[in-house]
Amino acid sequence: MDSFNQEMNNTIYENIKRVNTGLNELDELLSGGLPMNSIVLVSGSPGSGKTILCFHYLMNGLNNGENCLYLTSDERIENILKQAKGIGFNFQQWVEQGKLKFLYLDLDKSDVHKKMDEAIKTGNYSRVVLDSLTPVSEIPVWISSNREIIPHEDTGGVEKYPIDSIPSTRMHIRRIMSILGKENCTAMVTSEVLEGSRSLSRDSISEFMVDGIILMDLDMTMDRRKLTIRKMRATKHTLKPQDITITEGGIKFL
Repeated sequence: MDSFNQEMNNTIYENIKRVNTGLNELDELLSGGLPMNSIVLVSGSPGSGKTILCFHYLMNGLNNGENCLYLTSDERIENILKQAKGIGFNFQQWVEQGKLKFLYLDLDKSDVHKKMDEAIKTGNYSRVVLDSLTPVSEIPVWISSNREIIPHEDTGGVEKYPIDSIPSTRMHIRRIMSILGKENCTAMVTSEVLEGSRSLSRDSISEFMVDGIILMDLDMTMDRRKLTIRKMRATKHTLKPQDITITEGGIKFL
């Protein structure tokens, strides 16, 4: 790349508005933070620190006076609050002040997409966390002939794709991402990664639909956790894995 194009790219990157992650070292690696209004996938195996990274992200927003939304389908809200408090994140006060909302997505109900959509539209949230994408994306759905997502119990004979087909999964995940990207918010979305998998998400599709990917990993041989920025839109960053640990205060870079 010639010097003129390099200078142009640097200028473009510098003009991107960014959102702090709550971890100074990570923000430095990201040229200041996540691109504003982006959707970032946080992938990793269980115990790698995905949810804790989301805690840092939300707390940073709350301390800046922002409204934040936490969508959960894996854990009950009271369990999340207890887990967060145990490592130094007291979210209860922010819930009581109305700055932070937790919304439990009951996957046995057919209105999951509607609840997500309404919550994001009406809450004026600048930061949204979906923890986790994996069970939400695996909800049984059908795709109608005009490419609309419909609950499996309401198909009425108009389905086009079976629920376990690749086109159905792709359109389902695209629908979820479009809900997260509708308003002026920056979203973190967690996803499990199967042990030994080369994919960056459980569904092997969502990594192609997001603006950024942060991979959380466990190095059993070295007894360490690692964080790697695999991609980030409009951001120059290293691909080198970073050693991290989890303490009472959350994630620490080594």
